[in-house]
Parts: sequence; structure tokens; C-alpha cells
Amino acid sequence: MKKIAILTGAGISAESGINTFRGSGGLWEGHDIKEVASPEGWKNDPELVLDFYNQRRRQLHEVSPNVAHQALANLQEKHLIDIITQNVDDLHERAGSKNVLHLHGELLKARSTFDEKLVYDWQGDIYLGDHCEHNHQLRPHIVWFGEAVPMLERAVNIVSKADILFVIGTSMQVYPAASLVHYIKANTPIFFIDPNPSISEDELPHLTIIAEKASTGVPKAISLLADIQNAGPGPSW
Repeated sequence: MKKIAILTGAGISAESGINTFRGSGGLWEGHDIKEVASPEGWKNDPELVLDFYNQRRRQLHEVSPNVAHQALANLQEKHLIDIITQNVDDLHERAGSKNVLHLHGELLKARSTFDEKLVYDWQGDIYLGDHCEHNHQLRPHIVWFGEAVPMLERAVNIVSKADILFVIGTSMQVYPAASLVHYIKANTPIFFIDPNPSISEDELPHLTIIAEKASTGVPKAISLLADIQNAGPGPSW
């Protein structure tokens, strides 16, 4: 069984109907990013920030995993799969994927502003006045701009041990997540699945670009993977 690391971004969730945060002009649902996704925004207007994520959480309850999520979950039957996602939804888990690492936090969790290690499962809205056991306000369990990415070291460890890397539905322009590709072992095959790929096949060795949306591109990548295995060991294996 091969170890496959899978890095997913907003593109895979967009096909389930989840609005991608960033729209034209760098706005998120009409808000400047710093207003709703930064420590400064939280300090200036916590009620606005809570409302923004409450709306995202409500939307999450109305959508379901799509074909791409399901295909990745099914891949667990044949390979050792670790999913590293930049998404804050739970669609990978709902599709059945077991090993999911959320780089940027999770919508369905809240955490204490007193102790960041106090994290709670949270299905509904978060309001001002919702407190942890130390009587401090709860906030979304989301990594905001300007904050450290605590799961990055674990993600690097996963990628560095992988035999194969899938990159799905992400521009690979947001750091530090975009840096993960540089931690792979030499000769590691990379499948890049995105309708608007930000790199070309001559930029990285053993790179295969599938310029399609996740729902059609992921099954194609899995089919190519099976063809490579059936062909027997090669320089990339």
C-alpha cells in the first residue's frame, strides 16, 4: 500500500455548494479580509466576526460531500491516505475519510480566548457571552491571517513521508500551505487537479496536471494512479 498525502483547498468544497470565502477584489462575502479573519478584526468588532462564521456554519449544515470527497474516502481501501485540508468544513469526514488534518481550523469547533488548547465541538451559532469554563469568550476555531498555523509541522511530516502527493482545488498561492510541496521526497509523483492550475508541468519533476474541477479530475487521477501501478515499478516508485 502506498502512502498518499492529499492537499485540498476551496475548489473541492465549492462543488458541494460551499461559498469560497474570497471573491473579487479580495473580499469575503462583501467584507474586507481583515474585518472578519484577523486578530485585529476580532478585537475591533467580535460580533461581526461571530456573525460571519455563524453564517458559514449554518451553510455547512445544508450541504453534502460530493463525488471528489467520496472518491478520496474510497481510496482508503487500497492505500494509506492522509488528507491535509485548507478547508474548515467537515465534508471529508462526512464522506468517510479517517485521517484528516485541518490546517486552518474547523467551523464545527469553538475555542477559548483564554486558553487556545480549550477546544469544543460546536454545531450551532457562537454568541457574545458564550464562555469557556474559565469564563472567557469563545471564538471560532479558525486560523486567522497573522496567526500561527499550529498543524503545519504535522502536515510537513505527512508530506515528507508520502509516496504520492495529490493537490486538489487549490491555487497553491496561500502560504504556508503552498510550501508543503517542497517537502516531498525526490521522485515523488504529484497529481495537481484544478481547472486553473497555477503551475506548469515543467516547473516540478514528476508533475501531472489535470486541469479540471475536483469532481471529474479526482477520479481521473485515481485512474492514472491505477494505470501506473499496473505497469509495474518505475523510477518514481
